[in-house]
Amino acid sequence: MKTARNLLHFLLVAAIGTVACVVLLLQRSPWPCDRVVPAPHVEVATLGNATQEVDPSMKNHGKQKAGSSAAEDKDDKLPELLRTAAMEDRTIIMTFTNEAWTAPGSLLDLFLESFRIGVRTEPLLKHLIIVAIDQKAFERCQELHPLCYALPVGGGVNFESEQSYMARDYVDMLWRRNRFQARVLGLGYGFVFTDVDIVWFRNPLLRVPVGVDFAMSCDSFYGDNPYDLNKRANGGFVYARPSARTLAFYGDWYESRNRYRGQHEQFVFDRVKHELVARSGVAAQFVDTDYLGGFCERGKRRDFNKLCTYHANCLVGLKTKLQKLRGVLDEWKRFKDKAGKPGSNITALTD
Repeated sequence: MKTARNLLHFLLVAAIGTVACVVLLLQRSPWPCDRVVPAPHVEVATLGNATQEVDPSMKNHGKQKAGSSAAEDKDDKLPELLRTAAMEDRTIIMTFTNEAWTAPGSLLDLFLESFRIGVRTEPLLKHLIIVAIDQKAFERCQELHPLCYALPVGGGVNFESEQSYMARDYVDMLWRRNRFQARVLGLGYGFVFTDVDIVWFRNPLLRVPVGVDFAMSCDSFYGDNPYDLNKRANGGFVYARPSARTLAFYGDWYESRNRYRGQHEQFVFDRVKHELVARSGVAAQFVDTDYLGGFCERGKRRDFNKLCTYHANCLVGLKTKLQKLRGVLDEWKRFKDKAGKPGSNITALTD
């Protein structure tokens, strides 16, 4: 009889625990992107004379793998900037730029213009951090935007001019970008990374599912399963939520560069993505090109009823990118004007 009572008590406790888990999983974030990204508990740790935010679950994950340098650890400006830019769920938006892309009339001007004329995208600017990889880009950024960060590069490299695809400095720049993304995660913040040669029409976070740890754009999307990783990755748009497993994922990704010397982070990701996901347990997916479009899919019609962003991928040269993106942004303006006229279907502008 006593054994039966103990068994009944065990089953009752297990049932209550199951119900509690279901309730927690069904909860939704108040952020309109409708994503649950719980803010990790953050404590303050002192490093020399600087103060850093540290997620305790991330203290021993990927710190060296992600390539954090002593110069970065001593810089106390980034945590403050992240706090200023963060959404309620501790997500920020960021892009990288250099002198060539930031010059008047260049890609940064087009990028910021797209936020101002998109559908409910202008408020997102207060969450955007522009990372400048040279001094002139940083000075120009400060003229245009309140949230600018000067990334210390060192090493005698020069990122000011337009970078030739696969040149040594180009590859170096992309890996530094990868390390910076890992650093943001290590400070307990999620992020949306967007290349500066992308124009925004709508909030793409609305297309990232609740349970995803990591999402990336791709050159072309086929099939109907976003979790099928057998697609060609494009690092121009990346979403990552902060957790120990996501930071470990980034650490292993960065370490994998040693197996593919001279290759950029996107190339390496495509070669190791399956093993990275399997090892870390990260839920990863590619976002449909119906929403994150680009020039790689040359035969695909642009559907402005769905598109959130458009990328000047598969184009060579700054001048070509500017010309083609300007054409797409002008096409978007005409679409908005037409949709806003009496008798037209304007629901496309509120989705």
